[in-house]
Amino acid sequence: MTADEGKVTIFVTSGPDTPQRCATPFYMANIAAAMDNEAEMIFQIDGVLLMKKGVADNLFAKEGGKSIIDFIRDAKDVDVEMRVCSAALQLHDMTEDDLIEECDGVVGAAYMTDVGLESELVLTY
Repeated sequence: MTADEGKVTIFVTSGPDTPQRCATPFYMANIAAAMDNEAEMIFQIDGVLLMKKGVADNLFAKEGGKSIIDFIRDAKDVDVEMRVCSAALQLHDMTEDDLIEECDGVVGAAYMTDVGLESELVLTY
């Protein structure tokens, strides 16, 4: 990260039960990355389900719109990092084997706290 860049962290707690809330976090991460910022997304609570294999493939924020998996892939194309909360995996009886390849790993509470404190902008969806 250079002096001109900042860090944007986006916490995603919304999941498949609220599809209208699932596209915007990826869009905002894309914008942050396009503006030469480091962008990271952390999926907590029901947001972790967006990183589960097969879930985002058939999920749409708007009928007739782009699938959430396409938003995920667009974000990966601009180097947005995506991580999931370890407690959320347990909440949903998931393991790392359940995660899509676009997910960059599993993190705990200390990591999430540090990232939030180090970021110039924190968004929550």
